[in-house]
Amino acid sequence: MISRLQVCALNGLDVLPIDVEIDISSGQPNFVIVGLVDTAIQEAKERLRAALKNTGLRFPWDKRVVINFAPADLKKEGTHYDLAMVIGVLQATSAVPARECALYIGEVALDGRVRSVNGVLPIAWFAKKKGFLEIFVPQENAGQAAVIEGMTVYGVPSLQALVLHLQGVSLLSPHPYQPMAEQDVMSDDVDFQSVKGQSHAKRALMIAAAGGHNVLMTGAPGSGKTLLARSMSSIMPPLSVEECLEVSSIYSISGLLSVGEAYKSQRPFRSPHHSASAVALIGGGRIPMPGEITLAHRGVLFLDEFPEFPRSVIEALRQPLEDGVVSISRSQGHCTFPARVMMIAAQNPCPCGYLFDQQKQCVCTPGSIEKYRRKISGPILDRIDLHVAVPRVPVAELESRDGGESSETLRKAVIVARDIQRQRYQSAGYSFCTNAELPSSLMEQWCMLDGEAKSMLHHAVDSMHLSARSYFRLIKVSRTIADLSLCETISSKHVGEALQYRFSEGNSNAV
Repeated sequence: MISRLQVCALNGLDVLPIDVEIDISSGQPNFVIVGLVDTAIQEAKERLRAALKNTGLRFPWDKRVVINFAPADLKKEGTHYDLAMVIGVLQATSAVPARECALYIGEVALDGRVRSVNGVLPIAWFAKKKGFLEIFVPQENAGQAAVIEGMTVYGVPSLQALVLHLQGVSLLSPHPYQPMAEQDVMSDDVDFQSVKGQSHAKRALMIAAAGGHNVLMTGAPGSGKTLLARSMSSIMPPLSVEECLEVSSIYSISGLLSVGEAYKSQRPFRSPHHSASAVALIGGGRIPMPGEITLAHRGVLFLDEFPEFPRSVIEALRQPLEDGVVSISRSQGHCTFPARVMMIAAQNPCPCGYLFDQQKQCVCTPGSIEKYRRKISGPILDRIDLHVAVPRVPVAELESRDGGESSETLRKAVIVARDIQRQRYQSAGYSFCTNAELPSSLMEQWCMLDGEAKSMLHHAVDSMHLSARSYFRLIKVSRTIADLSLCETISSKHVGEALQYRFSEGNSNAV
């Protein structure tokens, strides 16, 4: 007898439909799994046999059992196929009835417990789009699937409980629907008001948060670069429902949603150590997994001690920073991960850290300074919108009780600017919602400059020898500054401020 079910395979963030066919027939007793499956799926044979025996169910030992995964040319990896395989065997032996439009996801333990797996959220979203009406998932993952509207979600504690449910003996209770909602909750990280001085850098970071722009901060050790970067979470706008689904799907696949956590409600902030490898930062591996830049999608990627990262790792950022995606190619296939991040990098001006410092003399040789600067190439610097000098804070400012504007005040301005951008672009039918994502082909339509601003911009391009990329990024930053000022047209004031952030004193790398 043959039974058929559908399961799902994960390829990056893409979910692919997989057909599972189970044939049980007379002949030499054997248990075979075919269809280009990996070792974890092959080892499921022993898990399923033991689980059925320890649950009090019968495995057809005296039959030939063949499980086929189709299409056969697609590699299947992972343990989330276990539950579908064991239910398929039970359907083929008429131990449980077949159910239409049902999806089974989960790993089966030897004692019959159903263990949690990664990727339940994107699989549930895919199942909804494909017309599945109910989904059976591990009990620990039920909250993730329950954020998808229109699906009946069952949290399965054990194989025995699922079998009794399918037989109609003891029904499982559906997990209640818990929709994703935009949560306007400010992060409890460092408040900008607790950072003394640095009004210039704070202004630059507010502009970056408002438009999604990349930032490079340069300053002596102890000037507050790291503290400023960690304060960014406190002024970031809330995730929209669509962004929440994207971010939560990434964390679901990576296994970073904690038990009981259905989805991510705040923008991510990732800060990898400078010893991180290219795979750790960009993603990859034998089974491609998201790297730090994808885990920071729709949030902040903070790279402290930027020049200390291996040059190959820094250069690997080129494509993700430009396109907002990571493309990973392997001999067995190709996958992409989203990487629309706001990168904040911090560096010292030289190896000792005190070049341009007014209180401590630099002890570096010209050769060592040049070698240090060459670690960050021109193409990477060209992709950074705001170059910010972070000087030493005077003692008088450190002792002052006035820390400037609070994160709450700055965040309100950021949210207003983001709302302007979202309404501007999405009302015109575009999928992006920040100035940083604006394609150069649409600049003329959405970035109108007055005559004086155009003249200033043209003079800057000629005198500073700006590349085409720098030119367009400069206009995007000017557009964000205008949005913060609630101005529809970009003026020379906005362009002038954008220019000073692009070429900051003390950051000669930017020149």
